[in-house]
Amino acid sequence: MAQHGRQLDGSVRDITSTRHILVVSHTGRRDSIDAALVVCGLLAAADVVPVLPHDEFDDIKAAEPGLGRVGILGDDVSCDDLECVIVLGGDGTILRAAELTRGTSAPIVGVNLGHVGFLAESERDEMTDTVRRVLAHDYDVEERFSLDVTVTNGSEIVYQTWAMNEATVEKASRERMLEVVIEVDGRPLSSFGCDGVVMSTPTGSTAYSFSAGGPVVWPEVQALLLVPLSAHALFARPLVVGPDSVLAVEVLNRTEAKGILWCDGRREHDLPPGARVECTRSTQPVRLARLRQGPFTDRLVAKFHLPVTGWRGPDQAATS
Repeated sequence: MAQHGRQLDGSVRDITSTRHILVVSHTGRRDSIDAALVVCGLLAAADVVPVLPHDEFDDIKAAEPGLGRVGILGDDVSCDDLECVIVLGGDGTILRAAELTRGTSAPIVGVNLGHVGFLAESERDEMTDTVRRVLAHDYDVEERFSLDVTVTNGSEIVYQTWAMNEATVEKASRERMLEVVIEVDGRPLSSFGCDGVVMSTPTGSTAYSFSAGGPVVWPEVQALLLVPLSAHALFARPLVVGPDSVLAVEVLNRTEAKGILWCDGRREHDLPPGARVECTRSTQPVRLARLRQGPFTDRLVAKFHLPVTGWRGPDQAATS
């Protein structure tokens, strides 16, 4: 009998009778490997096939030679056969999972084994309950939009990729500032020397953009962000533009300084003088499985340990 998982719009997604759940972990850490072994065991006990990325399979198999039946992503199981993705690690591991499953409908649920783990839904001590809820399809799916990123040199497209959090144009050498001009919707806005420019989604507003002094944008807000990095300019404020806008950064020929494009800190491409990086909203969202429906404000407070002691609130004030 087909199984179902709830979608953000209330619809359901059919899942084949053989269930496959991808487990993505940070196998450079022993505690993450141990967590992956526990999750694989829980899935197998529920007659669900755990699936591992090929490189992680080797590490986990080496740690546990008696590892039971698992599928290997791309060899035994295709991305389209995945029901869900359980990620064990921090936000970087979630970004890797999003990269592995790009273009599929499988939602991602994160168990934080790192520090902040802003995108994660649960913590280490909630891991067993998280697996239980995934097995029972007890989650909602939230879609976060991503960026399509195109690099051109002259009239030639030389590189295309995507980003869940941000696309960042950075200087390639610490000794020289990068000379750029920024553009919104086909019109130049300003040029300056800088360490770089971050073009971000609302999801990425709590990542690199946040560290660079950009605004925190609530996930339901449809917008793109542009945040200059250490710009030597009178006007270099963070910008928030509409979701259908086109952001661009051109590396100028004023100096011989070269740039480098980083997308989510995972994919890179060299940018010679004259290169142009353009970012638009992608038609392929990233799907996150949500176990809690609390307000984003509470997530900010919890993840960043913000001080709220002394708050009374309207309800408390009315009853005092």
